[in-house]
Amino acid sequence: MAKRDFYEVLGVPKGADEAALKSAFRKLAMQFHPDKNPGDAEAERKFKEINEAYQVLSDPQKRSAYDRFGHAAFEGGGGGGPGGFGPDFASSMSDIFEDLFGDVFGGGGRRGGGQRGRERGADLRYNLDITLEEAFAGKNATIKVPTSIQCDACNGTGAKPGSKPKTCGTCGGAGRVRATQGFFAIERTCPTCGGRGEVIEDPCKSCSGAGRVVRERTLSVNIPAGVEDGMRIRLAGEGEAGMRGAPSGDLYIFLGVKPHGFYSRDGADLFCRVPISMCAAALGTEVKVPTLDGKEAVVKIPEGTQSGKQFRLRGKGMPVARSREIGDLYVQAMVETPQKLTKRQRELLEEFEGLSSSENSPESAGFFAKVKGFFAS
Repeated sequence: MAKRDFYEVLGVPKGADEAALKSAFRKLAMQFHPDKNPGDAEAERKFKEINEAYQVLSDPQKRSAYDRFGHAAFEGGGGGGPGGFGPDFASSMSDIFEDLFGDVFGGGGRRGGGQRGRERGADLRYNLDITLEEAFAGKNATIKVPTSIQCDACNGTGAKPGSKPKTCGTCGGAGRVRATQGFFAIERTCPTCGGRGEVIEDPCKSCSGAGRVVRERTLSVNIPAGVEDGMRIRLAGEGEAGMRGAPSGDLYIFLGVKPHGFYSRDGADLFCRVPISMCAAALGTEVKVPTLDGKEAVVKIPEGTQSGKQFRLRGKGMPVARSREIGDLYVQAMVETPQKLTKRQRELLEEFEGLSSSENSPESAGFFAKVKGFFAS
């Protein structure tokens, strides 16, 4: 029976690139794979055919020869050619299929014996809320974290003290076993040891063979000055212990800075609002503002200060984490209008209003002049 054209087998045009070839092979291999079609001779034949086509077309040199001479390029080649299927063919095609599909049919890439069972422990997250003062000065916090730690009784091996895990008899310590189905070989995780390459015949009573136990750990965390809300601190190796002596994961401390009653924050800069009486704003004054370092800063308010005016105090803000930079403090004056006036206060304000000119309130005078001009036009 004459062989079909390899491009026709994969359903791709002659100029198809590597990505198109791989996509077509993936789709057809999934459809006709022996595991999905047990006992179907026709599916096995087609699967063999698409593997042969892909082996040639995915290799630039073989593809070039095929494009020039067709199937004749490989006739008489014996074991190494695609028509011969020598002893290495099943292994090579297993490699191709494994690269494309990973663990879909039990493959998983070539790993050293026992690596799957010695996976690193999980990373952990801990949320820690601090005050703005603590963020300003930094602090050394003590936290308690429930986590899995290495079992002291067996030193993380999972075996009863005095005994050791033994090499798995099924996989010989490789952690994987190979099954051959016709011409095709597939590697799978060893079902006996779960990929660890070792089995525990006499498990530790303290950890039931896991090599780790759940405990609450007390840790010290150094929080540097200047941290911001949402920042995280990584403590390497302080996460969950790995199974049976595998490395531990990391612990991530996520910081939350609580809202402050006086200050708001934008990066390294601080902002606060200070109420000032109308008379103090008109005549000028000085106000004392508390700072996060426990001291006071004096702000000079010049006469005629308007509500909303900001005054900048350099170097009075937040430190920048892990640097020598310091932000600024911005004090915003909020002019307060008098309320619940006495009769005498009202008389004085009315007298003041009568003596006022446009020079005393230039903004309002200019505004009403514009309004007047608007209606006049």
